[in-house]
Amino acid sequence: MPENPSAHDPGAPAEPPLSRRAAREARGVSSDPAPETVPAGSAPTRPQPPLRPSGTERTAPTSAAPIDALFEAHTGRAPATAARHDKDRRKSRVAAWAIFLIVLGLLGGVVAGGFWVWNTYENQIRAVMGWEEPKDYDEGLAEGEATVTVVSGQTGADISRTLFEAGVTKTSGAFYSYLIESAEDTNLLKPGVYVLQQKMTSEAAFQALRDPANKLESTAQLREGLTVDQSVTRIAEGVGLPLEEVEAAVADPSAYGVAAESLEGWLFPATYTFDPGTTAAEVIQTMVDQTISTLDAAGVPEGRREEILTIASIIQKEARYEEDFFKVSRVIANRLDPAISDTNGLLQMDSTAQYGFAEREGGASSTAEELTDDNGWNTYVRTGLPIGPISNPGALAIAAAMDPAEGPWQYFVTVNLETGETEFTETLAEHEQAVRKWREWCAANPDGGC
Repeated sequence: MPENPSAHDPGAPAEPPLSRRAAREARGVSSDPAPETVPAGSAPTRPQPPLRPSGTERTAPTSAAPIDALFEAHTGRAPATAARHDKDRRKSRVAAWAIFLIVLGLLGGVVAGGFWVWNTYENQIRAVMGWEEPKDYDEGLAEGEATVTVVSGQTGADISRTLFEAGVTKTSGAFYSYLIESAEDTNLLKPGVYVLQQKMTSEAAFQALRDPANKLESTAQLREGLTVDQSVTRIAEGVGLPLEEVEAAVADPSAYGVAAESLEGWLFPATYTFDPGTTAAEVIQTMVDQTISTLDAAGVPEGRREEILTIASIIQKEARYEEDFFKVSRVIANRLDPAISDTNGLLQMDSTAQYGFAEREGGASSTAEELTDDNGWNTYVRTGLPIGPISNPGALAIAAAMDPAEGPWQYFVTVNLETGETEFTETLAEHEQAVRKWREWCAANPDGGC
């Protein structure tokens, strides 16, 4: 017998009905719908809706709903699979945030490290990569006016720094580099006060200093921070007086109403022009009078003039930017305050330790001899203020001495001698970190003046 009998086989059973409905009718079963029985192991072709109580209106769904939603609607809670799915999603979000934060931290470290390397080794990186900034201004940028003083005995490097500080040249070494490269002789430059422009090329500045038309007659220029010894030469050469007469004129402070042993701090920094025939004593009296006027304008009591000039002279030597003047003043005040001083009343200012060594050579760092020498100005050895001013301060330094900034600072250090960037700190540990930055800068800039 064939495995699958055909319709034409007389012994074969009758052919099954073509549909369930036909089968039911053949058995005499009502055509009313009834729940179907699904054979074991088979799956319905679509979800079957649950039976509803009698009288409940049947509403056809507008779209096929996920099986989880049907269970949630029927039981009022999500099935276990949905809960596990939500938990897994939360874990995934936490893991993603953790990875993001790690990557962000790594990128932050790379950026911070890059900034440190650039700030510390910028000059070397520029030199290696060929990105060096021009040392000199381009032609055609000269503008405004600048007054500079050339003093006998100055080297090319000295004049180069003077031009830079006056805004004439772009960098402190530009003019000196020009002298070396062009083999120009600095002896061609005569002492005196000259009117130049700002933003000049080094070559143009050299030619302007050689032009007698730019030289001011009977004019003395004293910049902030000069000592009396440095000032007398500029006064004599600028005004046209014998050096011996100027030295004799500054020897007796009482002749000008100054109750101090020296006129240090009392020769106000400015540019002075005098009529021909003016005596050395008249020149000095003019400068002392200008100092007194500035002290009065700042509200300094007469009995505190020497004290304020002493503080201001230290500020003048230690600070470069206006904001730093007032911060340095606060450091001095905090160190002198026995209630909070972190240095037992020692100011420990390098400028005071170096004052007794006028002919010193070297950079900004003090030598062991300077730090330990027991003179009246060395604040590493003696507590309190030095016995008198160490330079001629300007109006800004005097104002800062009278009105220190508010702050807890006990220390400060210039971490970049080229830019003058200075860090002010409260504790010794913080100060030591800043000192390390300064040493790193000095190591990276061996010709930077350290």
